[in-house]
Amino acid sequence: MDFNLLWQAVILVVGGTLLLRIAGRKSISQMSLAQVVIMIGIGSLLVQPIAGEGVLSTLMVGLVLVLSLVVMEYAQIKIDGLEKLITGRSKLVIKDGELQRDTLKKLRLTVDQLEMKLRQNQIRSISDVEEATLEPSGQLGFILKQNKQPATKEEINLLKQEILALTLLLRPTQTGCQVSRTQSQPLNTANDLFDEVSTGYHSIEPPEELK
Repeated sequence: MDFNLLWQAVILVVGGTLLLRIAGRKSISQMSLAQVVIMIGIGSLLVQPIAGEGVLSTLMVGLVLVLSLVVMEYAQIKIDGLEKLITGRSKLVIKDGELQRDTLKKLRLTVDQLEMKLRQNQIRSISDVEEATLEPSGQLGFILKQNKQPATKEEINLLKQEILALTLLLRPTQTGCQVSRTQSQPLNTANDLFDEVSTGYHSIEPPEELK
């Protein structure tokens, strides 16, 4: 057994970890295209010593790759046009609850793929979304319509204070009066993206070119 391979493997693990630490701590899903290319390149380099190349030369080449990535990232901070060229910009895929068909076709993104991203963000219907963007990382950014947004603690506390104040105001004059109850509205499940998974078909058919 060649014991040189053992210490080379240890050096590669330590050196590769340091290189990745310098490159950044983003996950694959959050990386830009340039970062993915560099990470793939580093992964390929780390096995070169086993193929006959030297450990030192391998780590030096890896360091050059990482430094190139760092320089590109700093350059994007200084030059806005370079950021658009390398990383790209966010694309609007939903506006006012309506699909942006031209954008989806340019991105080669089907309605099923978009609905999968919406379900992952616990969104029941496309019509609930005011705006949604596909980010350069591939993740979905969105804003729900006003009536579909969850209440914050501040809003709940404010509502409690208003109910308490109204109760104190009406208590002396409304003794014996019955408070009318509003019948709760059933949850609107029309166009439910989760139902589409169980039923196997769309409640509203997507455009033919985006199926």
